[in-house]
Amino acid sequence: MTAKEEFISIYNEFIKRPGADKLLDYLENKSDFFTAPCSTRFHGAYEGGLVEHSVNVYHCLKDYLSRLRVKEVYGMEFSDETIAIVSLLHDVCKVNFYATEMRNRKNEETGQWEKVPFYTINDTLPYGHGEKSVYIISGFLYGEGRLTRDEALAIRWHMGFSSEDDNKNTIGRALEMYPLAFALHVADMEATYFLEGSIK
Repeated sequence: MTAKEEFISIYNEFIKRPGADKLLDYLENKSDFFTAPCSTRFHGAYEGGLVEHSVNVYHCLKDYLSRLRVKEVYGMEFSDETIAIVSLLHDVCKVNFYATEMRNRKNEETGQWEKVPFYTINDTLPYGHGEKSVYIISGFLYGEGRLTRDEALAIRWHMGFSSEDDNKNTIGRALEMYPLAFALHVADMEATYFLEGSIK
């Protein structure tokens, strides 16, 4: 099963809210979500890297929450739908975000210079990172199906302290107050650095 097939299977099994069908249609037919990289040169810097990362975060989050025993520790638990929404959709801010350009690189075997493609950033909606994902999702999920506060804050703060543009006190408070935000951040880091990173 490809990452795209797995993403769609998980999405259709668990995400049933009003507008979910239109959001999936947008991802499939009006964006590059299923072909986009996840970064320009780090984790998932290849075609399909974004959807692969999203599926990896889903599995990491499910595993983390099962180990954490959230209900016993925090007196709450999260539905399969919530887990699918925050993990599969946390990086929708990266749709239509990357462009491909060409540059010269010396082929080590032949010694010849060759034109090779590489990814660059072309941010057509400069709205931030996590907040842009919340904004995009909120354009589709509506009424009773809109993001809960836990979901919105988890997606908004999934970068945790690795975000350079945000107030560290605000991030710390959000991660302390909203366990799902902290859990999603941990899952995102696990997927990024252990499953997809260059240390493999």
